[in-house]
Amino acid sequence: MSEKQISTAVTGNIKSSMGQDEKKNSIPADFDIDMDSPQTEKAAVAIQSQFRKFQKKKEQDVKS
Repeated sequence: MSEKQISTAVTGNIKSSMGQDEKKNSIPADFDIDMDSPQTEKAAVAIQSQFRKFQKKKEQDVKS
């Protein structure tokens, strides 16, 4: 058995055990990010900036 088959056999089919709505609303138990921290806000702004650059580049490539 390959590694992927073994891990699937061990974990089972996760999709069938949870509905779509339940998965969207569940937050992992180890979610401990301080959403009010200035560092978190700076990181979010940086990520958003890079994503916007990526989107612009992607649009330009499609138009070409």
